[in-house]
Amino acid sequence: MRNAGRSIDPPTDPFAAVPLPSRPVRPGAAAGADDPRNPAGDVPDGRPRLPPGVSPDIFAAPGFDRPSGPPAPPVPGGPGPALPPAAPPPQPWRMAAPPAEPFLPRPPQTDSAPGPGGPPPDLGSEERRPRRRRGRRLLVVTALLAVLAALAYAVPAVLMSGKILPGTRVQDIDIGGLTATEAADRLRERLAAKARGPMTVEALGKRYKLDPVQAGLELDIVATIGQAPSDFPGPGEVWRALTGTTTLPPKVSADPESMQDTVQNLAKKIDRKVVEGEVAFEGVKPVVVKPQDGRELEREAAAAAIEKAFLGSGDPVELPITVIKPKVTAEAVAETAASARKALSGPITLTHEGRRTQLPVETIAAHLTFKPDGSGGMRPVFDAEHAIAAVEKDLVDPAQAPREPTFQIVGDKPKLVPGRKGKGVDDKELAEDVAELVTEGGSRTIPVSLTTVRPRTSLAEMRELGVKEKISEFTTMYPCCAPRVTNIRTIAKLLDGHLVKPGETFSLNGVVGQRDRARGFVEAPMIQGGRLVPSVGGGISQFVTTMYNAVFFGGLEDVQHMAHEFYISRYPAGRESTVSWPQPDFRWKNDSPYGVLVKTSSTSTSVTVSFWSTKRYEIESVSSDRYNITQFERKTDSGPDCIPMTGQPGFTIDVTRIFKKDGKEIKRETKTTVYKPELDLKCVPEGTGDE
Repeated sequence: MRNAGRSIDPPTDPFAAVPLPSRPVRPGAAAGADDPRNPAGDVPDGRPRLPPGVSPDIFAAPGFDRPSGPPAPPVPGGPGPALPPAAPPPQPWRMAAPPAEPFLPRPPQTDSAPGPGGPPPDLGSEERRPRRRRGRRLLVVTALLAVLAALAYAVPAVLMSGKILPGTRVQDIDIGGLTATEAADRLRERLAAKARGPMTVEALGKRYKLDPVQAGLELDIVATIGQAPSDFPGPGEVWRALTGTTTLPPKVSADPESMQDTVQNLAKKIDRKVVEGEVAFEGVKPVVVKPQDGRELEREAAAAAIEKAFLGSGDPVELPITVIKPKVTAEAVAETAASARKALSGPITLTHEGRRTQLPVETIAAHLTFKPDGSGGMRPVFDAEHAIAAVEKDLVDPAQAPREPTFQIVGDKPKLVPGRKGKGVDDKELAEDVAELVTEGGSRTIPVSLTTVRPRTSLAEMRELGVKEKISEFTTMYPCCAPRVTNIRTIAKLLDGHLVKPGETFSLNGVVGQRDRARGFVEAPMIQGGRLVPSVGGGISQFVTTMYNAVFFGGLEDVQHMAHEFYISRYPAGRESTVSWPQPDFRWKNDSPYGVLVKTSSTSTSVTVSFWSTKRYEIESVSSDRYNITQFERKTDSGPDCIPMTGQPGFTIDVTRIFKKDGKEIKRETKTTVYKPELDLKCVPEGTGDE
């Protein structure tokens, strides 16, 4: 507790009780300021007055020089001898003096001062001591924590080094803490069965199985383990190993060729060609083909999806499929079919300068097609060039008509005869007119224009066709002078010299068209419904049978032929064909790289068809015995159109065509023909028959 007045305790500082001068003391001042002899307070030598026993060095103000020379004598009347000069401090080496500070008087004492005239207490040093102690403690604690943290990382890191970090998994298989070799053995053991098991893939709701081994898929052990670090781990890796789990995906390798084969096999099962809408004709009846979507497996994407799913969850793999839309809608096909029916409502009449001819309905149907128009609909396309081939001569003066190059047989060798230009129907204009008629309707009489036309085949093309030798020939016989003989000889004349180019398909109905009286055909019996009935052009099936055998022995492709309902003894069993208008047709394809020239000849009792080309095969025909014999019926008829028939049994027979080249068999084809029994029909007077 402090006293109310001046402190009576002795000062700790021996100079604290000495009152400081209130102003600087000049040199030479008297020792006592209250000396009556020196009212100014100066000593005789001019030095400032100092307290007794105090050296002037202590309180000398800055700028005051220490007096030099001998010590001053005592002041008369003063308290004692003058103070000796202060000894200079020892200086081992010279140092730069600090900048002088101005003398400042000591501030007045307050209650906090330790005593009157003493210096203020050094509170800052007392506060700094606890602060330094706290700092030292913090440094010690920090260092200790750093050591502990380093040990917490270093110890597990050393233990984990060289092995796969704990908590590492491949799918559900724990490989943490194992060496790379141990991890590889464990993966092989645990995933072996899964790697060999079948995979399920799915496309458009349908599932398929595939063998991953055949697809070239296998687990890449090295790459899988290579994802897990096994060298000295970092702090982050140690932390993840101690606190969490790392799941690695299995790495897979695939053999590109094996995968390609697997995907290709899947594509064969999945792919489906788009079905374009179509309007075709069966005879003169329009037949509609409805459009259907196509689909196609995306090969590369499918391979990637299969590879990604290997060793996965085992769920079916959805394969990427591209859906291909038809170019024509179903509605457009239905509208086109309606237009086709109108187009075939009757024949089309062609006229030119008083000449007239007709395109029969069957000819229109045979040469009319419909193509996509690019806008979802269909447009008619009419092949006028071939449609008018049989009737063009009715519109063009024969002297002006073009002549096609052809071959004549001279000395048993084909000789090329050049063609020439001439006048012919402008088929492009006619095609546009017929297409407009089909689309918009209107008059079915079309005036045609003539233009200069070249032969359809050039002389150079004819030379390259390889027509150089006879490759087949066949002859059939018939009784003289019946009406059917006229028809046989008429069609033979029409087809003499006809050329079938490589890849072309010959159609008898397409080339000859409907048999009519205008071209020389007459009425003769033909088989219809198991009976003989009169028909214009009847009997030409014998010519067709003759040509069929020329096709057979020429080694050419049989496209369409139909045997008679019952066997006719003048034809070889199983090697004959009938024809009618518009169906059934007789068609064959020139599947050789050479042209085939058709040459015909006829007499009153026989017809011969020979083919000239380049010979490819020797053909041998082998027929089986007749089997499945069925007996015929006997009937009588008294109708005016009755034609008697001789009954004979029906049977079945197999005919094999053997292809040989240089005496070695190349291939063989077998066709089976079933004949119904021929009715035994007797014609009797009216009113006495069975019917």
